Amino acid sequence: MTTEMAALSGLFPVDKTLERWLRNKAIEAAILDDRTTRLRITHEKVDELFANPLTADRDAVYAKQLYLNLDTLAPYVSGPDSVKVGTPLHELAPQHIKINRAYIVSCTNSRASDLAAAAKVFKDTANANPDTPPKIAEGVQLYIAAASAPEQEAAEAVGDWQTLLDAGAQALPAGCGPCIGLGIGLLEPGEVGIRDAQTYLASPEVVAASALKGVISGPDTYEVPTNWSGVEYGYGTGAEPTTENKLSNFLQQMESLIERVESIETPGSEVDILPGFPEKISGEIIFCDADNLNTDGIYPGKYTYQDNLSKEDMARVCMENYDPQFDSITRPNDILVSGFNFGCGSSREQAATAILAKQIPLVVAGSLGNIFSRNSVNNALMGLEVPRLVQRLRTHFTSPSNYTKRQLTRRTGWTLTWDVKRSLIEVQEGQGGETWTEQVGELSRNVQEIIAAGGLEAWVKAEIGKAAAANT
Repeated sequence: MTTEMAALSGLFPVDKTLERWLRNKAIEAAILDDRTTRLRITHEKVDELFANPLTADRDAVYAKQLYLNLDTLAPYVSGPDSVKVGTPLHELAPQHIKINRAYIVSCTNSRASDLAAAAKVFKDTANANPDTPPKIAEGVQLYIAAASAPEQEAAEAVGDWQTLLDAGAQALPAGCGPCIGLGIGLLEPGEVGIRDAQTYLASPEVVAASALKGVISGPDTYEVPTNWSGVEYGYGTGAEPTTENKLSNFLQQMESLIERVESIETPGSEVDILPGFPEKISGEIIFCDADNLNTDGIYPGKYTYQDNLSKEDMARVCMENYDPQFDSITRPNDILVSGFNFGCGSSREQAATAILAKQIPLVVAGSLGNIFSRNSVNNALMGLEVPRLVQRLRTHFTSPSNYTKRQLTRRTGWTLTWDVKRSLIEVQEGQGGETWTEQVGELSRNVQEIIAAGGLEAWVKAEIGKAAAANT
């Protein structure tokens, strides 16, 4: 899930919960002949891990610190259609939002404990109504898939898997499936398409209870928290401030401010441009006004494993889940500009190659998801982060009071020129409009080499070829 939040990696302190899990896995590996973890997870390696546990230094410096008071958490449901939208269950349930399909699936969930939590909803209902076996609501289809075959076996061993099947759930193979558009459980011909569907994300208990009742709801045992006023969260650690951390925070803010001023006021030195590499890239700005536009919006999951799609087909379906009109609006050599955290979500390289298939050479965003940014370089797509440009476009084209009815993909009439040699962009805000410039990051020589070669794979092959030739 660290990747889903657009981070390259995530580090967590090890605790007793993790130690218990590792000990159980070490015992399984030692006892059961079919475990492939026998050499990787042993009691000796667990001892070694906890003898020198991973911890942060006392004087560690962070770009940002956030705290969340877990005691104030209540069940939440994310959506519709975005994990950035969250609503407390007790506010959503009274709306009686009808559901058509429910899923307890995915490799990041659906462990035996999750399946047990879902099964308990049906078991509790059966105990409360012993004469009426619990069944999923009419018109609802419930799909279940364990995270892995061992997790399914564990759920089967205690009867949780059968409880869900008895309630009317349909079993899918362990691992990924509907989330990325594979297997059964997808929208069928004649059903409402993705553009009109609404998707919510919730806990196994809430999904099971919703499938049972036919509307988004919690289990019968759920009670609205008393005197609940919201989740307590904020910047910092949540602890009482001390003189020491106040001073440390002030110094960090001043250092950050100095860095920003220096980046604006100090022109960068000219970049060495490889022979044949363009010194300037210019085109009309196509504005896709959305933050957190994920890789499924850029390249739908249902096409991800279709290896027979031609380059033309990839270009045609590019941005299909975000805006079906994208294909007809864009032209070769346009420059795609979007909001913040562009390309977040699952790591699929087609999110970059589909944009290239549209003959769009450059993506500019308020910020780029780290995985997308790396995939872009690997596949010879160039990208820049220019928050000011996004803000200017929104000021000119978007009404905050009518944001939900904004034009998803817009030909702006604005042009952007990237002077690669000088690490400078120039924006012309339409005919007769304002022109402004801004320094951007340098395109280093090694990245130029990868892009010029057509991507990392082609570059590696070329380097291997050079090495082989030199040794003959």
